[in-house]
Amino acid sequence: MSNKPANQASNSGQSGETNERRPLPRVIAFANQKGGVGKTTTTITIGASLAELGYRVLIIDLDPQGNASTGLGVNSRDLDATIYDVLLRDEKLENCVEPTAIKNLFIAPSNLDLAGADIELVSEMGREQRLKKAIESIIDQYDYILLDCPPSLGLLTVNGLTAATEVFVPIQCEYFALEGLGQLLRSVDRVSQVLNPTLEVTHIACVMYTHTTLSDDVVREVREHFGDKVCKAVVPRSVRVAEAPSHGKPITVFDPTSTASKAYREIAKEISGGTSNRAG
Repeated sequence: MSNKPANQASNSGQSGETNERRPLPRVIAFANQKGGVGKTTTTITIGASLAELGYRVLIIDLDPQGNASTGLGVNSRDLDATIYDVLLRDEKLENCVEPTAIKNLFIAPSNLDLAGADIELVSEMGREQRLKKAIESIIDQYDYILLDCPPSLGLLTVNGLTAATEVFVPIQCEYFALEGLGQLLRSVDRVSQVLNPTLEVTHIACVMYTHTTLSDDVVREVREHFGDKVCKAVVPRSVRVAEAPSHGKPITVFDPTSTASKAYREIAKEISGGTSNRAG
């Protein structure tokens, strides 16, 4: 890893204790340019955990695979409007928000219509800002808006990074994890220079942890490079976590007493600083 990420961590790595009670509402992009790292699972589980704490949470599914939508029990094929319509047809975001079975948790779903959006957005005016403008109309209705970005730096992810104020990065505890993280940090840096100067990586979570020397080495190296940005809780690899989306539930609902559920709840507390102060 280059010195640049290490310097970024030491200069602005202020998650953990010092990021407690950041002002609401918060818009957080969950991103990693490497696929298969548990990004969507982390997004929906953190969303569910924040909702448990009493926060009003909206997840926006920016991935054409729509896994965040199905993982929360929403069949986006039967809906009149999805995030595709918001980005390409000027539909109001509020018209595609769906409730989930979890109190306080809502989702703006996607489906395969979104697969061509990266190409279709190229000719649109203000193409990088379309999600940000859509969010501005509903942002006061939520405490947290979580953006599940695709595992690539196309216009969908750029829209997510432009709309967000924070980036949350899940890292799989495996060999190529740091390489993928370096690529993402360079992308965040480019977006912050050109489109969104307030954007910063605020949290990094180690997920899919196994009790191996390799996993221990990855966790140690990530902590050495990024300090307080790295969440204290580590999420273990679990068959139950893999099974939960097929039931349309996050692991915190599917198996609420599991070790992974407890870890995700701890991360949600690290992000938020604890339970919501919002009445009602």
